[in-house]
Amino acid sequence: MSTYREPVEASSFIAEANRTASQALPFDDSVDYENAQRGLLALPDLPAIPSRTNPERVVWDFTAYDFLDEDLREGFPTANPSLVRQGQLTRSAGLFQVTAGASGAIYQVRGYDLSNMTIIKGQSGIIVIDPLASRETAYHALKLYRDTTNDQSPVSAVLYTHSHVDHFGGVRGLFGLEGQEVPDIPFIAPDGFLEHAVSENIYAGPAMARRASFMYGPQLEKGPSGQVGAGLGLTISTGEVTLIPPNQTITSATATPREQWEAADVIPWRPGLTRLTVDGVRLIFQLTPGTEAPAEMNIYLPQFRALCMAENATHTLHNLLTLRGAQVRDAHAWSKYLTQALQTFAEHTDVEFAQHHWPTWGQENIVTLLSNQRDLYAYLNDQTLRLINQGATGIEAAEDFQLPATLAAHWYNRGYYGSVSHDVKAVYQRYIGWFDGNPAHLWNYPPTEAGRRYVDALGGADNLLAKAQEAYEAGDYRWVVELVNHAVFAPGLTDEHQGRAKELQSQALTQLGYGAENGTWRNFFLTGAKEVLDGPGGTPTQGGFDMVPSLSLEQVFDTLAQGIDGPTAGKEQPEPIALQWHITEPQQEGVTTTLRNGALIQVPGKDILVAKPQATITLTRQTLNRVLIAASAPDGIFQDVFNAAVDNGDITVTGDDPTAPATVFGYLTKPDTDFAIVTP
Repeated sequence: MSTYREPVEASSFIAEANRTASQALPFDDSVDYENAQRGLLALPDLPAIPSRTNPERVVWDFTAYDFLDEDLREGFPTANPSLVRQGQLTRSAGLFQVTAGASGAIYQVRGYDLSNMTIIKGQSGIIVIDPLASRETAYHALKLYRDTTNDQSPVSAVLYTHSHVDHFGGVRGLFGLEGQEVPDIPFIAPDGFLEHAVSENIYAGPAMARRASFMYGPQLEKGPSGQVGAGLGLTISTGEVTLIPPNQTITSATATPREQWEAADVIPWRPGLTRLTVDGVRLIFQLTPGTEAPAEMNIYLPQFRALCMAENATHTLHNLLTLRGAQVRDAHAWSKYLTQALQTFAEHTDVEFAQHHWPTWGQENIVTLLSNQRDLYAYLNDQTLRLINQGATGIEAAEDFQLPATLAAHWYNRGYYGSVSHDVKAVYQRYIGWFDGNPAHLWNYPPTEAGRRYVDALGGADNLLAKAQEAYEAGDYRWVVELVNHAVFAPGLTDEHQGRAKELQSQALTQLGYGAENGTWRNFFLTGAKEVLDGPGGTPTQGGFDMVPSLSLEQVFDTLAQGIDGPTAGKEQPEPIALQWHITEPQQEGVTTTLRNGALIQVPGKDILVAKPQATITLTRQTLNRVLIAASAPDGIFQDVFNAAVDNGDITVTGDDPTAPATVFGYLTKPDTDFAIVTP
């Protein structure tokens, strides 16, 4: 249970480091502040956005970061001034006009979520790019646009630039806060969007959500001793996540042939580009798979000489491996696609904007931004590989890795969201994997076993804590947290020793957080400092049940398979148990699932290894969706929900052993959404 404590003071080492940073960095550079305010038409019309289902709960607070108005020259001893500057910039909230043309205009609503919503005025309605992370924020962002411009025209198309939840989760909010009917309009996304959007939020979704609670720091108080932002934005909203699947996909097969290219498209034809006209607005799509997301695309708007770089070029060094967990991104591909964007669009672009942060105006500035970020990812990739091939491990490569001054000097290359340190380790992981080649690291003890042995080797808890205290007083906080972590995880320590260890660990993590320029590092350190004393503080959920109907049948059974208690099932069920599934509507589909050797195996149609299934289950896809959603609730149990649907006549079970489904479902477990991270 959380306990209020007075904030820890910054140590003299951290306070001095932050003071030095405030003097060393070019805080007189006001270009970003000017660009972040350029085109402002309206400020938010309410102090906070409430939850749709619980008006007492706030999902987005516009006033929480008022403390960021502090003069950076004065600064906070407890916060890196460079990160505070980034927080000030990402705090700019409201409706902004990006550019105007004879046929319409481009607007952005910024500061309503971690991401931006882009709105393009079309012939009959408005085209929305990336409707934020939750229904509530998207609804209010669109309302601000409508109220300010008096444009009540309908949404005529929705574009998803990529497969991360903050770029699609609010889509139903475009059509109202409740269950309004979705119109028959284009929903356009890059190849692989639905697969990756669903898999990232379902397969490892509970673990990612738990780690995201460290990454964005929702448990932390907003303030100079707490959460000051996440670098990419202030934080992510905690409203209802929704999803409307795309009905039009941009793929390599949709690329426009040379003979169909038009002079009005401004840029010359290049292979791989897809040209579409949506509600009178010409759009040119550049697929960029494997960059910031597995499925992503940039969008050029020739009528406006405007380039949307999705999340491939923002005002921060990005993640090659996000700390919440994800697939490792390809820095080489990222650099390559930025080169393609430069070569294809730059000389025809007057404004570049992305789905985070603020736009860049002027062709020279745009070329500088894109080329420097292109060089940044190329440098990270190539120099890490060079160090790998000289024998460096990931930790060794990251420790002294320095960007050239020509790259590091730009605010947009600083590590507010990604960091040079963990990006280098990500490149190492992509090419080499988790093992550094040293057999001493091939079979390490888990934390509790290692902790007990380290405490014993250091002569007991008193000696370990004394050495850690010496390191703390010397300002060596990295060594403190490594050393004390062994005591925290060591079983059998007295309550007094555990209490001293956790208190020292919390203080050291706090100091590391106070000094971090990277927003997600700060949030991780400070959340760890809180949880080591108070225990897990709860993981905010966003209710992403709208994704369930978008699961393919294969993904449904993949998800069930990942919940099987394999060790118990493997021991108790030596013989396979096969179930035949018949999905009757909206289309006929069949799957055979077999529980064998502790694994739930699925085969489309009939399984040649199954002579006769023990039971056959007949139901509609709508019923299956209802069962999955109900079973996903905190108190939901799949077997109970399934049995209730059988009793209601929604599911039919036939065959030689009607109890076989209950046996299989009895091995299903639920994920722990509040597992411990900084304690055993």
